[in-house]
Amino acid sequence: MQNTNNPTHAPGGVLWLTGLSGAGKTTLATALKQRLANEGGLAVVLDGDILRTGLNAGLGFSPADRQENVRRTAEVAALFKAEGFVVICALISPAAAQRQLARTIVGERFFEVHVSSDLSVCERRDPKGLYAKARSGTLAEFTGVASPYEVPAMPDLAIDTSGSTIAQSLSELERFARSRLRLAYRTPG
Repeated sequence: MQNTNNPTHAPGGVLWLTGLSGAGKTTLATALKQRLANEGGLAVVLDGDILRTGLNAGLGFSPADRQENVRRTAEVAALFKAEGFVVICALISPAAAQRQLARTIVGERFFEVHVSSDLSVCERRDPKGLYAKARSGTLAEFTGVASPYEVPAMPDLAIDTSGSTIAQSLSELERFARSRLRLAYRTPG
């Protein structure tokens, strides 16, 4: 990856994908990571759902727990970034203050990417059945239903997946990443 604006900066950086459940964050993060890894690039995905089964297990969905979830994820992202990785974080991170905290922790080469989709489209997709649970009352504090999502006011990139194919959205994300980040490569051996 070459940064056409400043090709001398250090490799790596953080793409922080935020949006409602079902908007396509994990799909895009995983696909971009695979593309970068296929060319030998150092890239890693930090997915909110997976992190909640390990590092962030035990955290609920109260404002304080959501803040801690974001803080821990940003700290891990900063460590990977320091080693030259392109870190693709896929977290709902519903509050602007949470995303600002992540930006502060990571520092330079942090890019907020709003993966947006209409709530009705996310509910139709509902890959994990979470909207159905939230609507039936069995899942409390679910973002977009019982808990608000603060749309980023000025994201570094906004991708609307409502009417786009995965390939189109991925192409947009990849173009952005390649224009802003420098990719480090695995060394043989």
